[in-house]
Amino acid sequence: MISGTMTRRRMIGISAAAAGMALLPFGSRAAVPEAVTWQGEAMGAQASLTIHHPDHSTAEKLAAMVVTEMRRLERIFSLYRDDSDLVLLNRQRFLVAPPKELVEILLLSREAGARTGGAFDPTVQPLWDAYRRHFSTPGASKAGPSAKIVRECLARVGLDRIACSSDRIELPVPGSALTLNGIAQGYITDKVVDLLRAGGIERSMVDMGESRAIGSAPGGRPWRVGISDPQDGARILKVLDVEDRAVATSSPFGFRFDAEGQFSHIIDPRSGATPQRHAGVTVVAGQAALADALSTAFNLMDAAEIAAVLDGMTGVEAHILSHDGKWARICA
Repeated sequence: MISGTMTRRRMIGISAAAAGMALLPFGSRAAVPEAVTWQGEAMGAQASLTIHHPDHSTAEKLAAMVVTEMRRLERIFSLYRDDSDLVLLNRQRFLVAPPKELVEILLLSREAGARTGGAFDPTVQPLWDAYRRHFSTPGASKAGPSAKIVRECLARVGLDRIACSSDRIELPVPGSALTLNGIAQGYITDKVVDLLRAGGIERSMVDMGESRAIGSAPGGRPWRVGISDPQDGARILKVLDVEDRAVATSSPFGFRFDAEGQFSHIIDPRSGATPQRHAGVTVVAGQAALADALSTAFNLMDAAEIAAVLDGMTGVEAHILSHDGKWARICA
């Protein structure tokens, strides 16, 4: 993945390991100061950070601020950390005085769920756990979990079952659990953009698993985001030009529970099934959290349903990759 740089007074490029996307060169590069870089993990994925700035100490401070913010948000949203607020909520089914970011992301999830007719729903975690347990069992049926197990899990799914306020979050149904993996990377990207803008950054490409452009690239040109083949990350299938927009990609090829690849990680919270309607979906929107949530939900919807969701949503578009390699663009 190649991060962009800017040639005006402030220059910054941020990149992270992301399935399905790559930042592409936007043309010849002017000489830039030595970069400040960071590599590590964010939300369970490999991530990296590269900042170019005329003042090296300022670049170092910005990098430290971004990494600190990422780590703070990760301690709230991650399922990979035993000490995260989300893991604690799932374990004890309530959280008193929750972080405001957790309340905010749940409200955004409710909005996304309402827009998509329930196709986006972070309470789907019990179904994910059921598929994982089933296919981790030696000799498990290739047909997947039984209909009875799926029905039992569905009884625990539904955003309307969550009690959420600034004082308390509660999962009243025993066995309920949340995953924010379909929106948290986008949300963190948005928060990093807010931090950089507050620090005076006017042009940047931020990628924390989902991409979001601040302004335009050097020379006033758009930033270029490449959409990778979901089965061959080194192969770019499509290039999008973006300015002040976010780009998120989801694909059922990201993870499969079974060796045959019949059951993917994108689970329909309405039915408990894992339909693989599309090879991948990329959404362009103003905010990365919205693009992230919609790209997940649209994998479970046909073209007509997606068009109905996007109707009236200014500046939002979906790029649908079919299993035969064809693209369809849907917008309001």
